[in-house]
Amino acid sequence: MRPLRYSINGTLDGCCHHEAGLPPDEESMRYWTAEMERADALLFGRVTYEMMESAWRKPATGTWPDWMDEWQIPFAETIDRAKKYVVSSTLSGVDWNADLVQGDLGQAVQRLKQEPGEGLWVGGVTLPLALAELGLIDEYEFLVQPVVAGHGPTLLAGLGERIQLELVDRHEFRSGAVALRYRPTRVTA
Repeated sequence: MRPLRYSINGTLDGCCHHEAGLPPDEESMRYWTAEMERADALLFGRVTYEMMESAWRKPATGTWPDWMDEWQIPFAETIDRAKKYVVSSTLSGVDWNADLVQGDLGQAVQRLKQEPGEGLWVGGVTLPLALAELGLIDEYEFLVQPVVAGHGPTLLAGLGERIQLELVDRHEFRSGAVALRYRPTRVTA
């Protein structure tokens, strides 16, 4: 069974909004590129899928936009070519190398996890909360930025039951950011 990994950037106070002072730098982009390459497929909710597609889908011209720095291109290419699954009850279809996931979330994700491979990757806010509630996340990875946002959505806000985690890896960045990887020590569902 392939593991489901939840990874996200956050601030010291737990804010996980992409506009909360969490700009990527070259070192963190290399790190996220390697993490994406470890996944067989990406799992997104509608909002995250649309946000990622608008930023990282290769234009029809075949040329990356001028705003993109050279060091961002490996990440862009990795996410652009990745297999994607999109969980949505409002979309009628998806593209960008994606399949739509509808129906019972737990059953659908359990089927994806049972396929052979290295793992699934999920990002975002709402979908990971639902997956955590179902006990389907096998690994949590938080790239904590040395920023206090003081506002915005926070990691897994509204979680119904505490999930005890065990630290399995950490990586420090020159910027002062720290990537922390945890595994649940017990199954919550």
